Amino acid sequence: MTECCYLHLVFSRTYLNQNRIDRFNENMNPVSNVELDVNRVISNFESLQTYCDKCLNDLIEEVKNLEKELSQCSDDQLSGKDVAFMLNSLIRKIRDRTTRLAKEHRDFHSSVSRIGKAIDKNFVGDYGCMENRALWQDTKSKQLLNKVIVEHFLRKGMLEIVDELVKEALIGVSEEEKKPFADINYILEALKHRDLEPALKWVEDNREKLAEQKSGLEFKLHRLQFIEYLSQGVKKQSELINYARTKLQPLAFHHEKEIQTLMGSLIYLKTGIENSPYAYLLDVLNWNEICDTFMRDACCLMGMSVDSPLNIAFEAGCIAFPALLNIRQVMQQRRVSNVWTAKDELPIVINLGQKLQFHSIFACPILRQQSTENNPPMRLVCGHVISRDALNKMANGGPKVKCPYCPVEQNPQSARQIFF
Repeated sequence: MTECCYLHLVFSRTYLNQNRIDRFNENMNPVSNVELDVNRVISNFESLQTYCDKCLNDLIEEVKNLEKELSQCSDDQLSGKDVAFMLNSLIRKIRDRTTRLAKEHRDFHSSVSRIGKAIDKNFVGDYGCMENRALWQDTKSKQLLNKVIVEHFLRKGMLEIVDELVKEALIGVSEEEKKPFADINYILEALKHRDLEPALKWVEDNREKLAEQKSGLEFKLHRLQFIEYLSQGVKKQSELINYARTKLQPLAFHHEKEIQTLMGSLIYLKTGIENSPYAYLLDVLNWNEICDTFMRDACCLMGMSVDSPLNIAFEAGCIAFPALLNIRQVMQQRRVSNVWTAKDELPIVINLGQKLQFHSIFACPILRQQSTENNPPMRLVCGHVISRDALNKMANGGPKVKCPYCPVEQNPQSARQIFF
C-alpha cells in the first residue's frame, strides 16, 4: 500500500480531458456502492421485522380470544364438531401466516446474499498488479522510507516505537534530533490540559525566530492566560491588571484592538463574564485553536510541514488507489496496457481535493513538460495558460494563434508571462 501511495505522489501529468474523468470517477466509489446495498437490506429487514411482529401478535391475540371463548361456553352450547371446526380454522390461519412469513424470510435472505456479491464486484483482493517492488530494491530507498516512518512516529510522540525501529532498521537518529519532537508533544499535551507555562517558556526561547515569521502565537498564549484569570472573577482582579501591564502592554503595537477588547471585558468582572457580551472569550474552541497555532509555528521553525508526510502520502494513496486499480483492470480487459507506459504519468486525472494540492510547478498541458526559467508559463488573452515553447510552436512565426482550449484567435505577442 505504501508503494502505491508513493507511486501516486510522483504522478503529475495526464492524458484525458476533465469531462471524461468526471464520468469515469462516477463509477469508482465502491464503498458508496456497497453502502447503498447494505442500507437497502437494513431497510428491508426493519420492514420485515415490523411485519413479523404484527403477524405474531395478531395470531397470539386470536389464540387468546378462542381460548377465552371456549372457556366461557358450556358443554351444552358447543358440540365436539363446533370445537374441531374452530380449532381447524385457527390452525389453517396460523399455517397460512407462517408460510407467508417463511417466503418473506427467503426473499430477504436472497437480498442479504447479494451483499456478498456486491462486495466481490466492487472490491478486488488482488493488489499485486499495482505494486512496484523495484522502488525499494536499493538500500538508499529503504533508508529514506524508514526515515519517513521514524519522523511520523516522532511527530506522534511515540518515542518507544521510534527507538525500536531505529535499532532494527539501523537508522542513525541522535537525541538532538528527537528532542524537538519530544518538546513539541510535551507542550501539546500541556495545552490540552490548559497548562500554558511550557508553551510560554518555548515562545520566550524562540521569540526572535517567531518574530521573523510574524507569528501571533505569543499574544494568543498571553490572551488565553488573561482569559483564565478573567473566568475566575473578582478574586483575580489584581492579577489581571498586573498581567495586562507586564505581558499584554509590550504587545500592544501589533494587537491594540484585541487588547482593548480584553480590557473592556473587565467591566463585567463582578457580574460574571459568562453573562456578558464577552462570553465568547470563554469558548473552549480557543484552546483547540492555540494547539493548531502552536503546531503550525513549531513546524515552521523546524522547516517541516504541519502534517506528517507519511500521513499525507497514505491519505492521497487511499483516495487515488481505487481509481488506479480500476483503470489498470480496464486496460487489461481491453488490452490497451500500452496507454500507461511512463512511470511518472497517469492516463487519467484523479481529483484529490484542495487539501492535498501542494505543488506550484506548472506543467504545460500541450507539451506535458514542467515549466523552467527558459520555458515559463504564458497566459493567453483568453485566460488559458500554456508554456512558451508550446506558444512558439503553435504560432510558427504567424501573426495569429488559436487557443488549443477555446476558439479565440489572438496575437502571440499579447501573451504574458505568469509567476507562481
